[in-house]
Amino acid sequence: MTLTAGLLLLSVFFVLLVIGVPIAISIAGASIATMLILFPFDVAVFTSAQKMVTGLDSFALLAVPFFVLSGIIMNNGGIAIRLINLAKLLAGRLPGSLAHTNVMGNMLFGSISGSSVASAAAIGGVMSPLQEKEGYDRTYSAAVNIASAPTGLLIPPSGLLIIYSLVSGGTSVAALFIAGYIPGILWGLATMAVAYFIAKRKNYPVARKVTFSQGFKVFLDAVPSLLLIVIVLGGIIAGVFTATEGAAIAVAYSFILSVIYRTFSFKLLPKMLLETVEVTAVIMLLIGTSSMLSLVMSFTGIPEAISAGLLGLTDSPIIILLIMNIILLIIGTFMDITPAVLIFTPIFLPVVSAFGMDPVHFGIMMAFNLCIGNITPPVGSALFVGCSVGKVKVEQVFKPLLPFYGAIILVLLAVTFIPALSLSLPKLFGL
Repeated sequence: MTLTAGLLLLSVFFVLLVIGVPIAISIAGASIATMLILFPFDVAVFTSAQKMVTGLDSFALLAVPFFVLSGIIMNNGGIAIRLINLAKLLAGRLPGSLAHTNVMGNMLFGSISGSSVASAAAIGGVMSPLQEKEGYDRTYSAAVNIASAPTGLLIPPSGLLIIYSLVSGGTSVAALFIAGYIPGILWGLATMAVAYFIAKRKNYPVARKVTFSQGFKVFLDAVPSLLLIVIVLGGIIAGVFTATEGAAIAVAYSFILSVIYRTFSFKLLPKMLLETVEVTAVIMLLIGTSSMLSLVMSFTGIPEAISAGLLGLTDSPIIILLIMNIILLIIGTFMDITPAVLIFTPIFLPVVSAFGMDPVHFGIMMAFNLCIGNITPPVGSALFVGCSVGKVKVEQVFKPLLPFYGAIILVLLAVTFIPALSLSLPKLFGL
């Protein structure tokens, strides 16, 4: 019966996805259909509904709407342009300095807003016209913006890592946040390395020199925005407040900062709140239905079967991790990050735990894989937004993106097989 139930669960889920049913509804439909063959009707319906509600009964999940609202306020609060000016300063006189400014801008703004889409839109929307004016190829500019947009999902604070913490059984949010720094920065540096060689070959212009006083003014202007990271992460690491309380502080700080910058409009507040509710509702529905799915999978024994299958295939952790990377890369190309984390964490985490992989390390590896899917067709949201603001078609930008994909994959392999890249900072802070 459990084998039949497992096959039914997978079959219904993928059939619903193929015919275009939204993923949350597909998860719920497959879960309920499977429960109905395992239990009587009333028990199946009651248990499914109860699990969906209890799956959302978590204080940690309050961080999600707060971080979403914080990102929306920042996106409308004039913070992006100040971070772009700082990125210009940091890029210095590298060949193709505007492209490097784009990458650094995405790293800075993405880490604060926690959204690759917002980063691609805000930073790319400013940088693409500037690069075109300086003679940069439009497809190259779009590729640089797209390739670096997901760095903010790894560099904390990150709502994605909070969701992983919840579904993995309580992995430390503070440890995950700190662990994301080095992989996220390496992603950005890899993108800059590719941009450097292309800029050198195409002889793209170098930025003009900036005086010390000009640079100091730009730095001071950006400090208040950067302080958000220091306050939120510093408070969480020091134990002053939880990740959820830190998210609420991020909302208050970004609101105050936008008012000080005189870029906040109270007329836009209802729209911002509505957008926050819409995004949060989608995430919460996914979490609720995924809780049902995890219950059904525990009854059918799917995680144990996959774990036994992988461990029976080989006893080499290297081969198993390579297989997982390939699967997650494929999954990321057609599934959004949040549902992928919710579905595949309970499947793969027991496997890596069997050979002693740290759940923090695995969480960063998984997030890194799925972030790549954010910039690949057919459902890469940052890819489509980056093409839109860059005024290019997806088919035009795909070839310029290939060398960036190659560099990012190399960093992924380093993150996968060098645990210190993810674990050294958490250990340094005693997490």
